[in-house]
This record gives sequence, C-alpha cells and structure tokens, in this order.
Amino acid sequence: MAVSNFKSEAGQISSNQHDKTTIDDALALAKFGVFNYTLIIIAGTIITAVMLEILSISYVITVAECDLELTTSQKGILSAVVILGIIVSSHLWGFLADTQGRRGNNYSISGPSASIYAYLGEFHSIKNRSRAIMGASFVFGAGCMLLPGIAYLTINNEWAIEVPFLNIIYRPWRLFFVVCALPGLISAIALLKFPESPKFMVNQGDPDRAIEAVQWIHSINSFKKEPALQIKSIVTNANTKSAGSTKGFKAIMKLVWDQTAPLFMKPYLVRTVLVCILQFGTYVTAHGMFMFFPGVVNQIVTAQNAGVDSSTVCEIVHADRPTSSNETVLLNCKQTLEETTYMYTFLADVFYMFGVGLITLVIDTVGRLSVLVFVFALCGISGLLVVLLAIPSVSIWFYLIFILAGFNINVINAAAVDLFPTNLRAMAVSISLMFGRIGSVFGTNINGLLLDSHCEATFWIASIILLVCGVLSFFVPDIHKKAEASISVSP
Repeated sequence: MAVSNFKSEAGQISSNQHDKTTIDDALALAKFGVFNYTLIIIAGTIITAVMLEILSISYVITVAECDLELTTSQKGILSAVVILGIIVSSHLWGFLADTQGRRGNNYSISGPSASIYAYLGEFHSIKNRSRAIMGASFVFGAGCMLLPGIAYLTINNEWAIEVPFLNIIYRPWRLFFVVCALPGLISAIALLKFPESPKFMVNQGDPDRAIEAVQWIHSINSFKKEPALQIKSIVTNANTKSAGSTKGFKAIMKLVWDQTAPLFMKPYLVRTVLVCILQFGTYVTAHGMFMFFPGVVNQIVTAQNAGVDSSTVCEIVHADRPTSSNETVLLNCKQTLEETTYMYTFLADVFYMFGVGLITLVIDTVGRLSVLVFVFALCGISGLLVVLLAIPSVSIWFYLIFILAGFNINVINAAAVDLFPTNLRAMAVSISLMFGRIGSVFGTNINGLLLDSHCEATFWIASIILLVCGVLSFFVPDIHKKAEASISVSP
C-alpha cells in the first residue's frame, strides 16, 4: 500500500497527543515490528548484492586464467577494476543521496553501498539504529554464504559453449557472474514498495510526507489494529538545498562543494579522517586480501594433497608460482577448484555470519570501541601467524580469521551514522566507503604485485595496518560510550 494512502488515517484519534514531535520520537511511537524486520532483510540483501558483484571475481580470477591468460599481477588489476568504478562514483552517489534522497540511489552497484546504511538507519530511532544496521549485516553474512555454494554449483563444471559472433567460449565462470547479479535485481524491485527516509524528508522541510511514512510504518507494525498516531507536526531542520531546484552547472558544483566541504572542516574533520582511515585499513584485508583467498587456499590444499605438511603458506605459494610468460600461466592454470577450497570459503562466510550475530547481541553492552579493538587486534595477529607458522592446516585457519576483519566495516558504518548530522550522513558514509574501496584496490594490487615474489610482505603490510587501526579506534569521538538504553528487537 502506498504511503499516501495513510493521509486519511492521520485524522484518526490516538490516546496520546503529540503536538511537537522529533522524528526519533515519531519513529519510536511507530514501534519496532514487521516493517523493520522486512527493511533489515531487504537492506541486507542489497548489501549482499553489492558484495556478490565485487567478491565474485575472487573465484573467477583463479579459474579464468586459462581463458584470459592472466598473470598474478593482472589478477590484481582485474580485481581492482570493479572497485575503481565504485570509487569514482561514490562521491556523486553520496551527494545525490544527501540531496535527492536515499531510496532512489539504491538502483546501481555503487548507489546502494553509498546510501543503504543511512537509509536503513534513518528508519530507526537512536535506540534501535545500531541493532538494525548490524541485523542487516547478519543478513548480509547469511547471503554471502551463498557465494561459495553458487561458485561450486556453477564453476566446477566442464561444459563449454562456443559463441562465434562474440569470438568467446562461454564457460561456467561467465554464468557465475550472471547468477551473482540476481540479488541486485530482486532487491531493486523490492525497494519500489518502500518510502523515502522520513528523516531525509524532515531535513528537506517536508514533515507532512515524513508523518505519512511514520503512519504507514505504524500501520504495518500494528497490523492495522491500532488507530493512527496523532502526530500533529514534526520538528524540521531544512538546511539542505535540493539539487533538483538548483539551476546551472556552476550552482550544482557549488552545492556539491557545500555538501562535501563541511566534512573536512571543524567540528567534523577529525571524525571524517579517522572513519576514512579505519575503513581503508579494514578493506585492505577484508576485501584486498580476500580476493586471493580462494586461490591461495587452493594452492595450500593442492600441496597438502601432494603430501606437503611442514611448509609455511608463502613457501607453498613460492613453489607454485609461474616463472614467467603467459605460456607458463597456461601450463599451470586451473579451470576448477578443489572441493576443500569451497569448504574453507564457506566456513569463512559462516564465521562471518555468526560473528556479526554475536556482535549484534553484545555491541550495545560492551560498546563499539571494544568490538573494534578486539577485531583489529585478533585479525592483525592472525595475519602475522599466517606467515610464521609452518603447519599449512593451521595456517589456513589463521588466514580465515585474518580476512574476518570485515566485521568492523559494519561497526564503523554504524558509528559514522551517529557521528554526522542527517544532511551530511550519507556523504560521510559514502566518502568513508570510498576510502575503504581505495584500501581494497591497494590490497588487491599489493597481492598481485608481491604475492609471488614477496609473499611475506603482503601479510606483514596488511597485518600492521590492522594493528594501527586498532590503536586509532581509541581516538574516534564518543566511540567509547555504550548505548544509554537497552535495545529490543521485539515488535
């Protein structure tokens, strides 16, 4: 049912009078129920769609080296291309999300990653915001468990179809890309039924539409069994201009500048810099190092199957590296992966899902700082142990823990949502994620350039970055504060 249908319900009488209501209070009155759970699932699916399109390349670069004649450095470049596209467009999507709305910017690859956290967070009061964002991250973790399953069902096949007019051979890894794009299509269709963020509408000076949205949420959460909330007005804060009402290229560029510059000035400069650095360091490992995880694990498993049980990970990588030339690549290339490799990537996703679930339960009790420092320290130390231990079966597990630094991406995003005002929130998250993606590019290219020749250095660099981020976490404003109120996800 459209939001506008609830205009007529606004006149119904509620037992409580709310002459002047903040948007947070209005959202609290709408309760936490079916609408919120549904939005959390859709938001999680959107985040999953973004990650599937980005991380699917980690499987493809291992099995497509025959068709594409890829060297390790070229694999790093290929892994970074999709991320570079997001980096280039992140600032634009953040600007559009803060001036045109969150919902309309969730229909591309970069758009959702720029605005979905702000969009989800702004449908929840402060009491429930962190839990909602972490809940979506739990859905994301569950969705990402599909990735190794999809890869196993599609990639580990031997069929091939010649496509003469394109001069290619259509192999399973190409179909894998298509399947990974489906969640994005599904989530885009689902968003058509949802309204714009009520906080955004209030900030744009349109409290009436915000009230309609809150009434709609309340109607769904109460299963239409309660009268509409009698909210007469919502306190507005219309300080942001709309790009749609701005004429001329110069004026629009000025608006972009006005939307971005405050983030790099007092009182937000320190917050912006710290959030960007933390995202950069997290993505170096969570994405940059993960891109080569299936390939390196496959090398370790192959070595174990050949009887190697007392070598470090890097010794195995060095022994398996091509000496030079595309001819050597073609001789060593693989078009399928060991089944055990899929098991380890699946376990990484399982650990991620349950880890996010655990963080969701404890984050408001122990505080964000404790979570950030623990994850950064644990993953950083695990990365060092990967190159120090000479027991491949144990090193794989430390490698798996190492790439779980991605836990902190969601914690940092949740912190960023609270660190910045509504009119700058999506831009702040967008810019921090842009720096995160720069970290991804840095990580993938470090792997591509150094993995074969200086394997140990790739793990040392990423591990030290994580440990430094753990120290910097102490300096994020108000990060040490725990939630003032307990969080409930019951209707």
